[in-house]
Amino acid sequence: MTFLTIGHRGVMGVEPENTLRSYLRAERSGMDAIALDLRLSKDGVLVAVHDPEVDRTTDGSGAVADLTLAELRELDAGQGEHVPVFEEVLDAVRSPLQAAVADRAAATVLAELILRRDLTARVEVASAHEAVLAEAARLVPGVRTVLYASPLAGDAEGVVDRALAAGAGTLAVDVRLLTLETVEAAHAAGLRVTGRAVDTLDQLRLARALGLDGATTDYPEVRSTGRFTA
Repeated sequence: MTFLTIGHRGVMGVEPENTLRSYLRAERSGMDAIALDLRLSKDGVLVAVHDPEVDRTTDGSGAVADLTLAELRELDAGQGEHVPVFEEVLDAVRSPLQAAVADRAAATVLAELILRRDLTARVEVASAHEAVLAEAARLVPGVRTVLYASPLAGDAEGVVDRALAAGAGTLAVDVRLLTLETVEAAHAAGLRVTGRAVDTLDQLRLARALGLDGATTDYPEVRSTGRFTA
């Protein structure tokens, strides 16, 4: 089976995270897909930012939800990059995208965009919140969804049940928290399982040994190394 390598916020280990520069490098590196994070600006535009605030990833400060798109565009997101609008990302790269949203409001705007631009085959919706995934699936029948989860020790069935209840097709878990029991339970239930974030050769070997379907990574080198790691 194909092992998917997913660029984490582009390739954030070597480029400013969640920027067009990072996404373009991830695509040039041959990543099978790109994972990015979306939030709504004050004026309701989907922008690519991971944190609720812009303080860590830009030269600005404040909550994304309190800043207009014009205000966000004035910020330096690293190496002169701007905070991207999601539609800019769609136009800049051709890769499949895993778009993570944290709330129903962002999921609703994302769903409208997926429908308007016929993106069901290209964009899958990810979230740590089951209700958000369920809302996306309600709004966009047939959309693929990913549950970001952190299973408790000995609770393989519980995390699988959460994913199934949310209608997710993929379970994405911190590779350091994954166990063979969780992977086998997920596969038995028909779920794909990916590891987050696989950034070292040892972690890549672990991901392959666990029989994962793929992994997100911060580094382009993991993509090339992964082709030859059994």
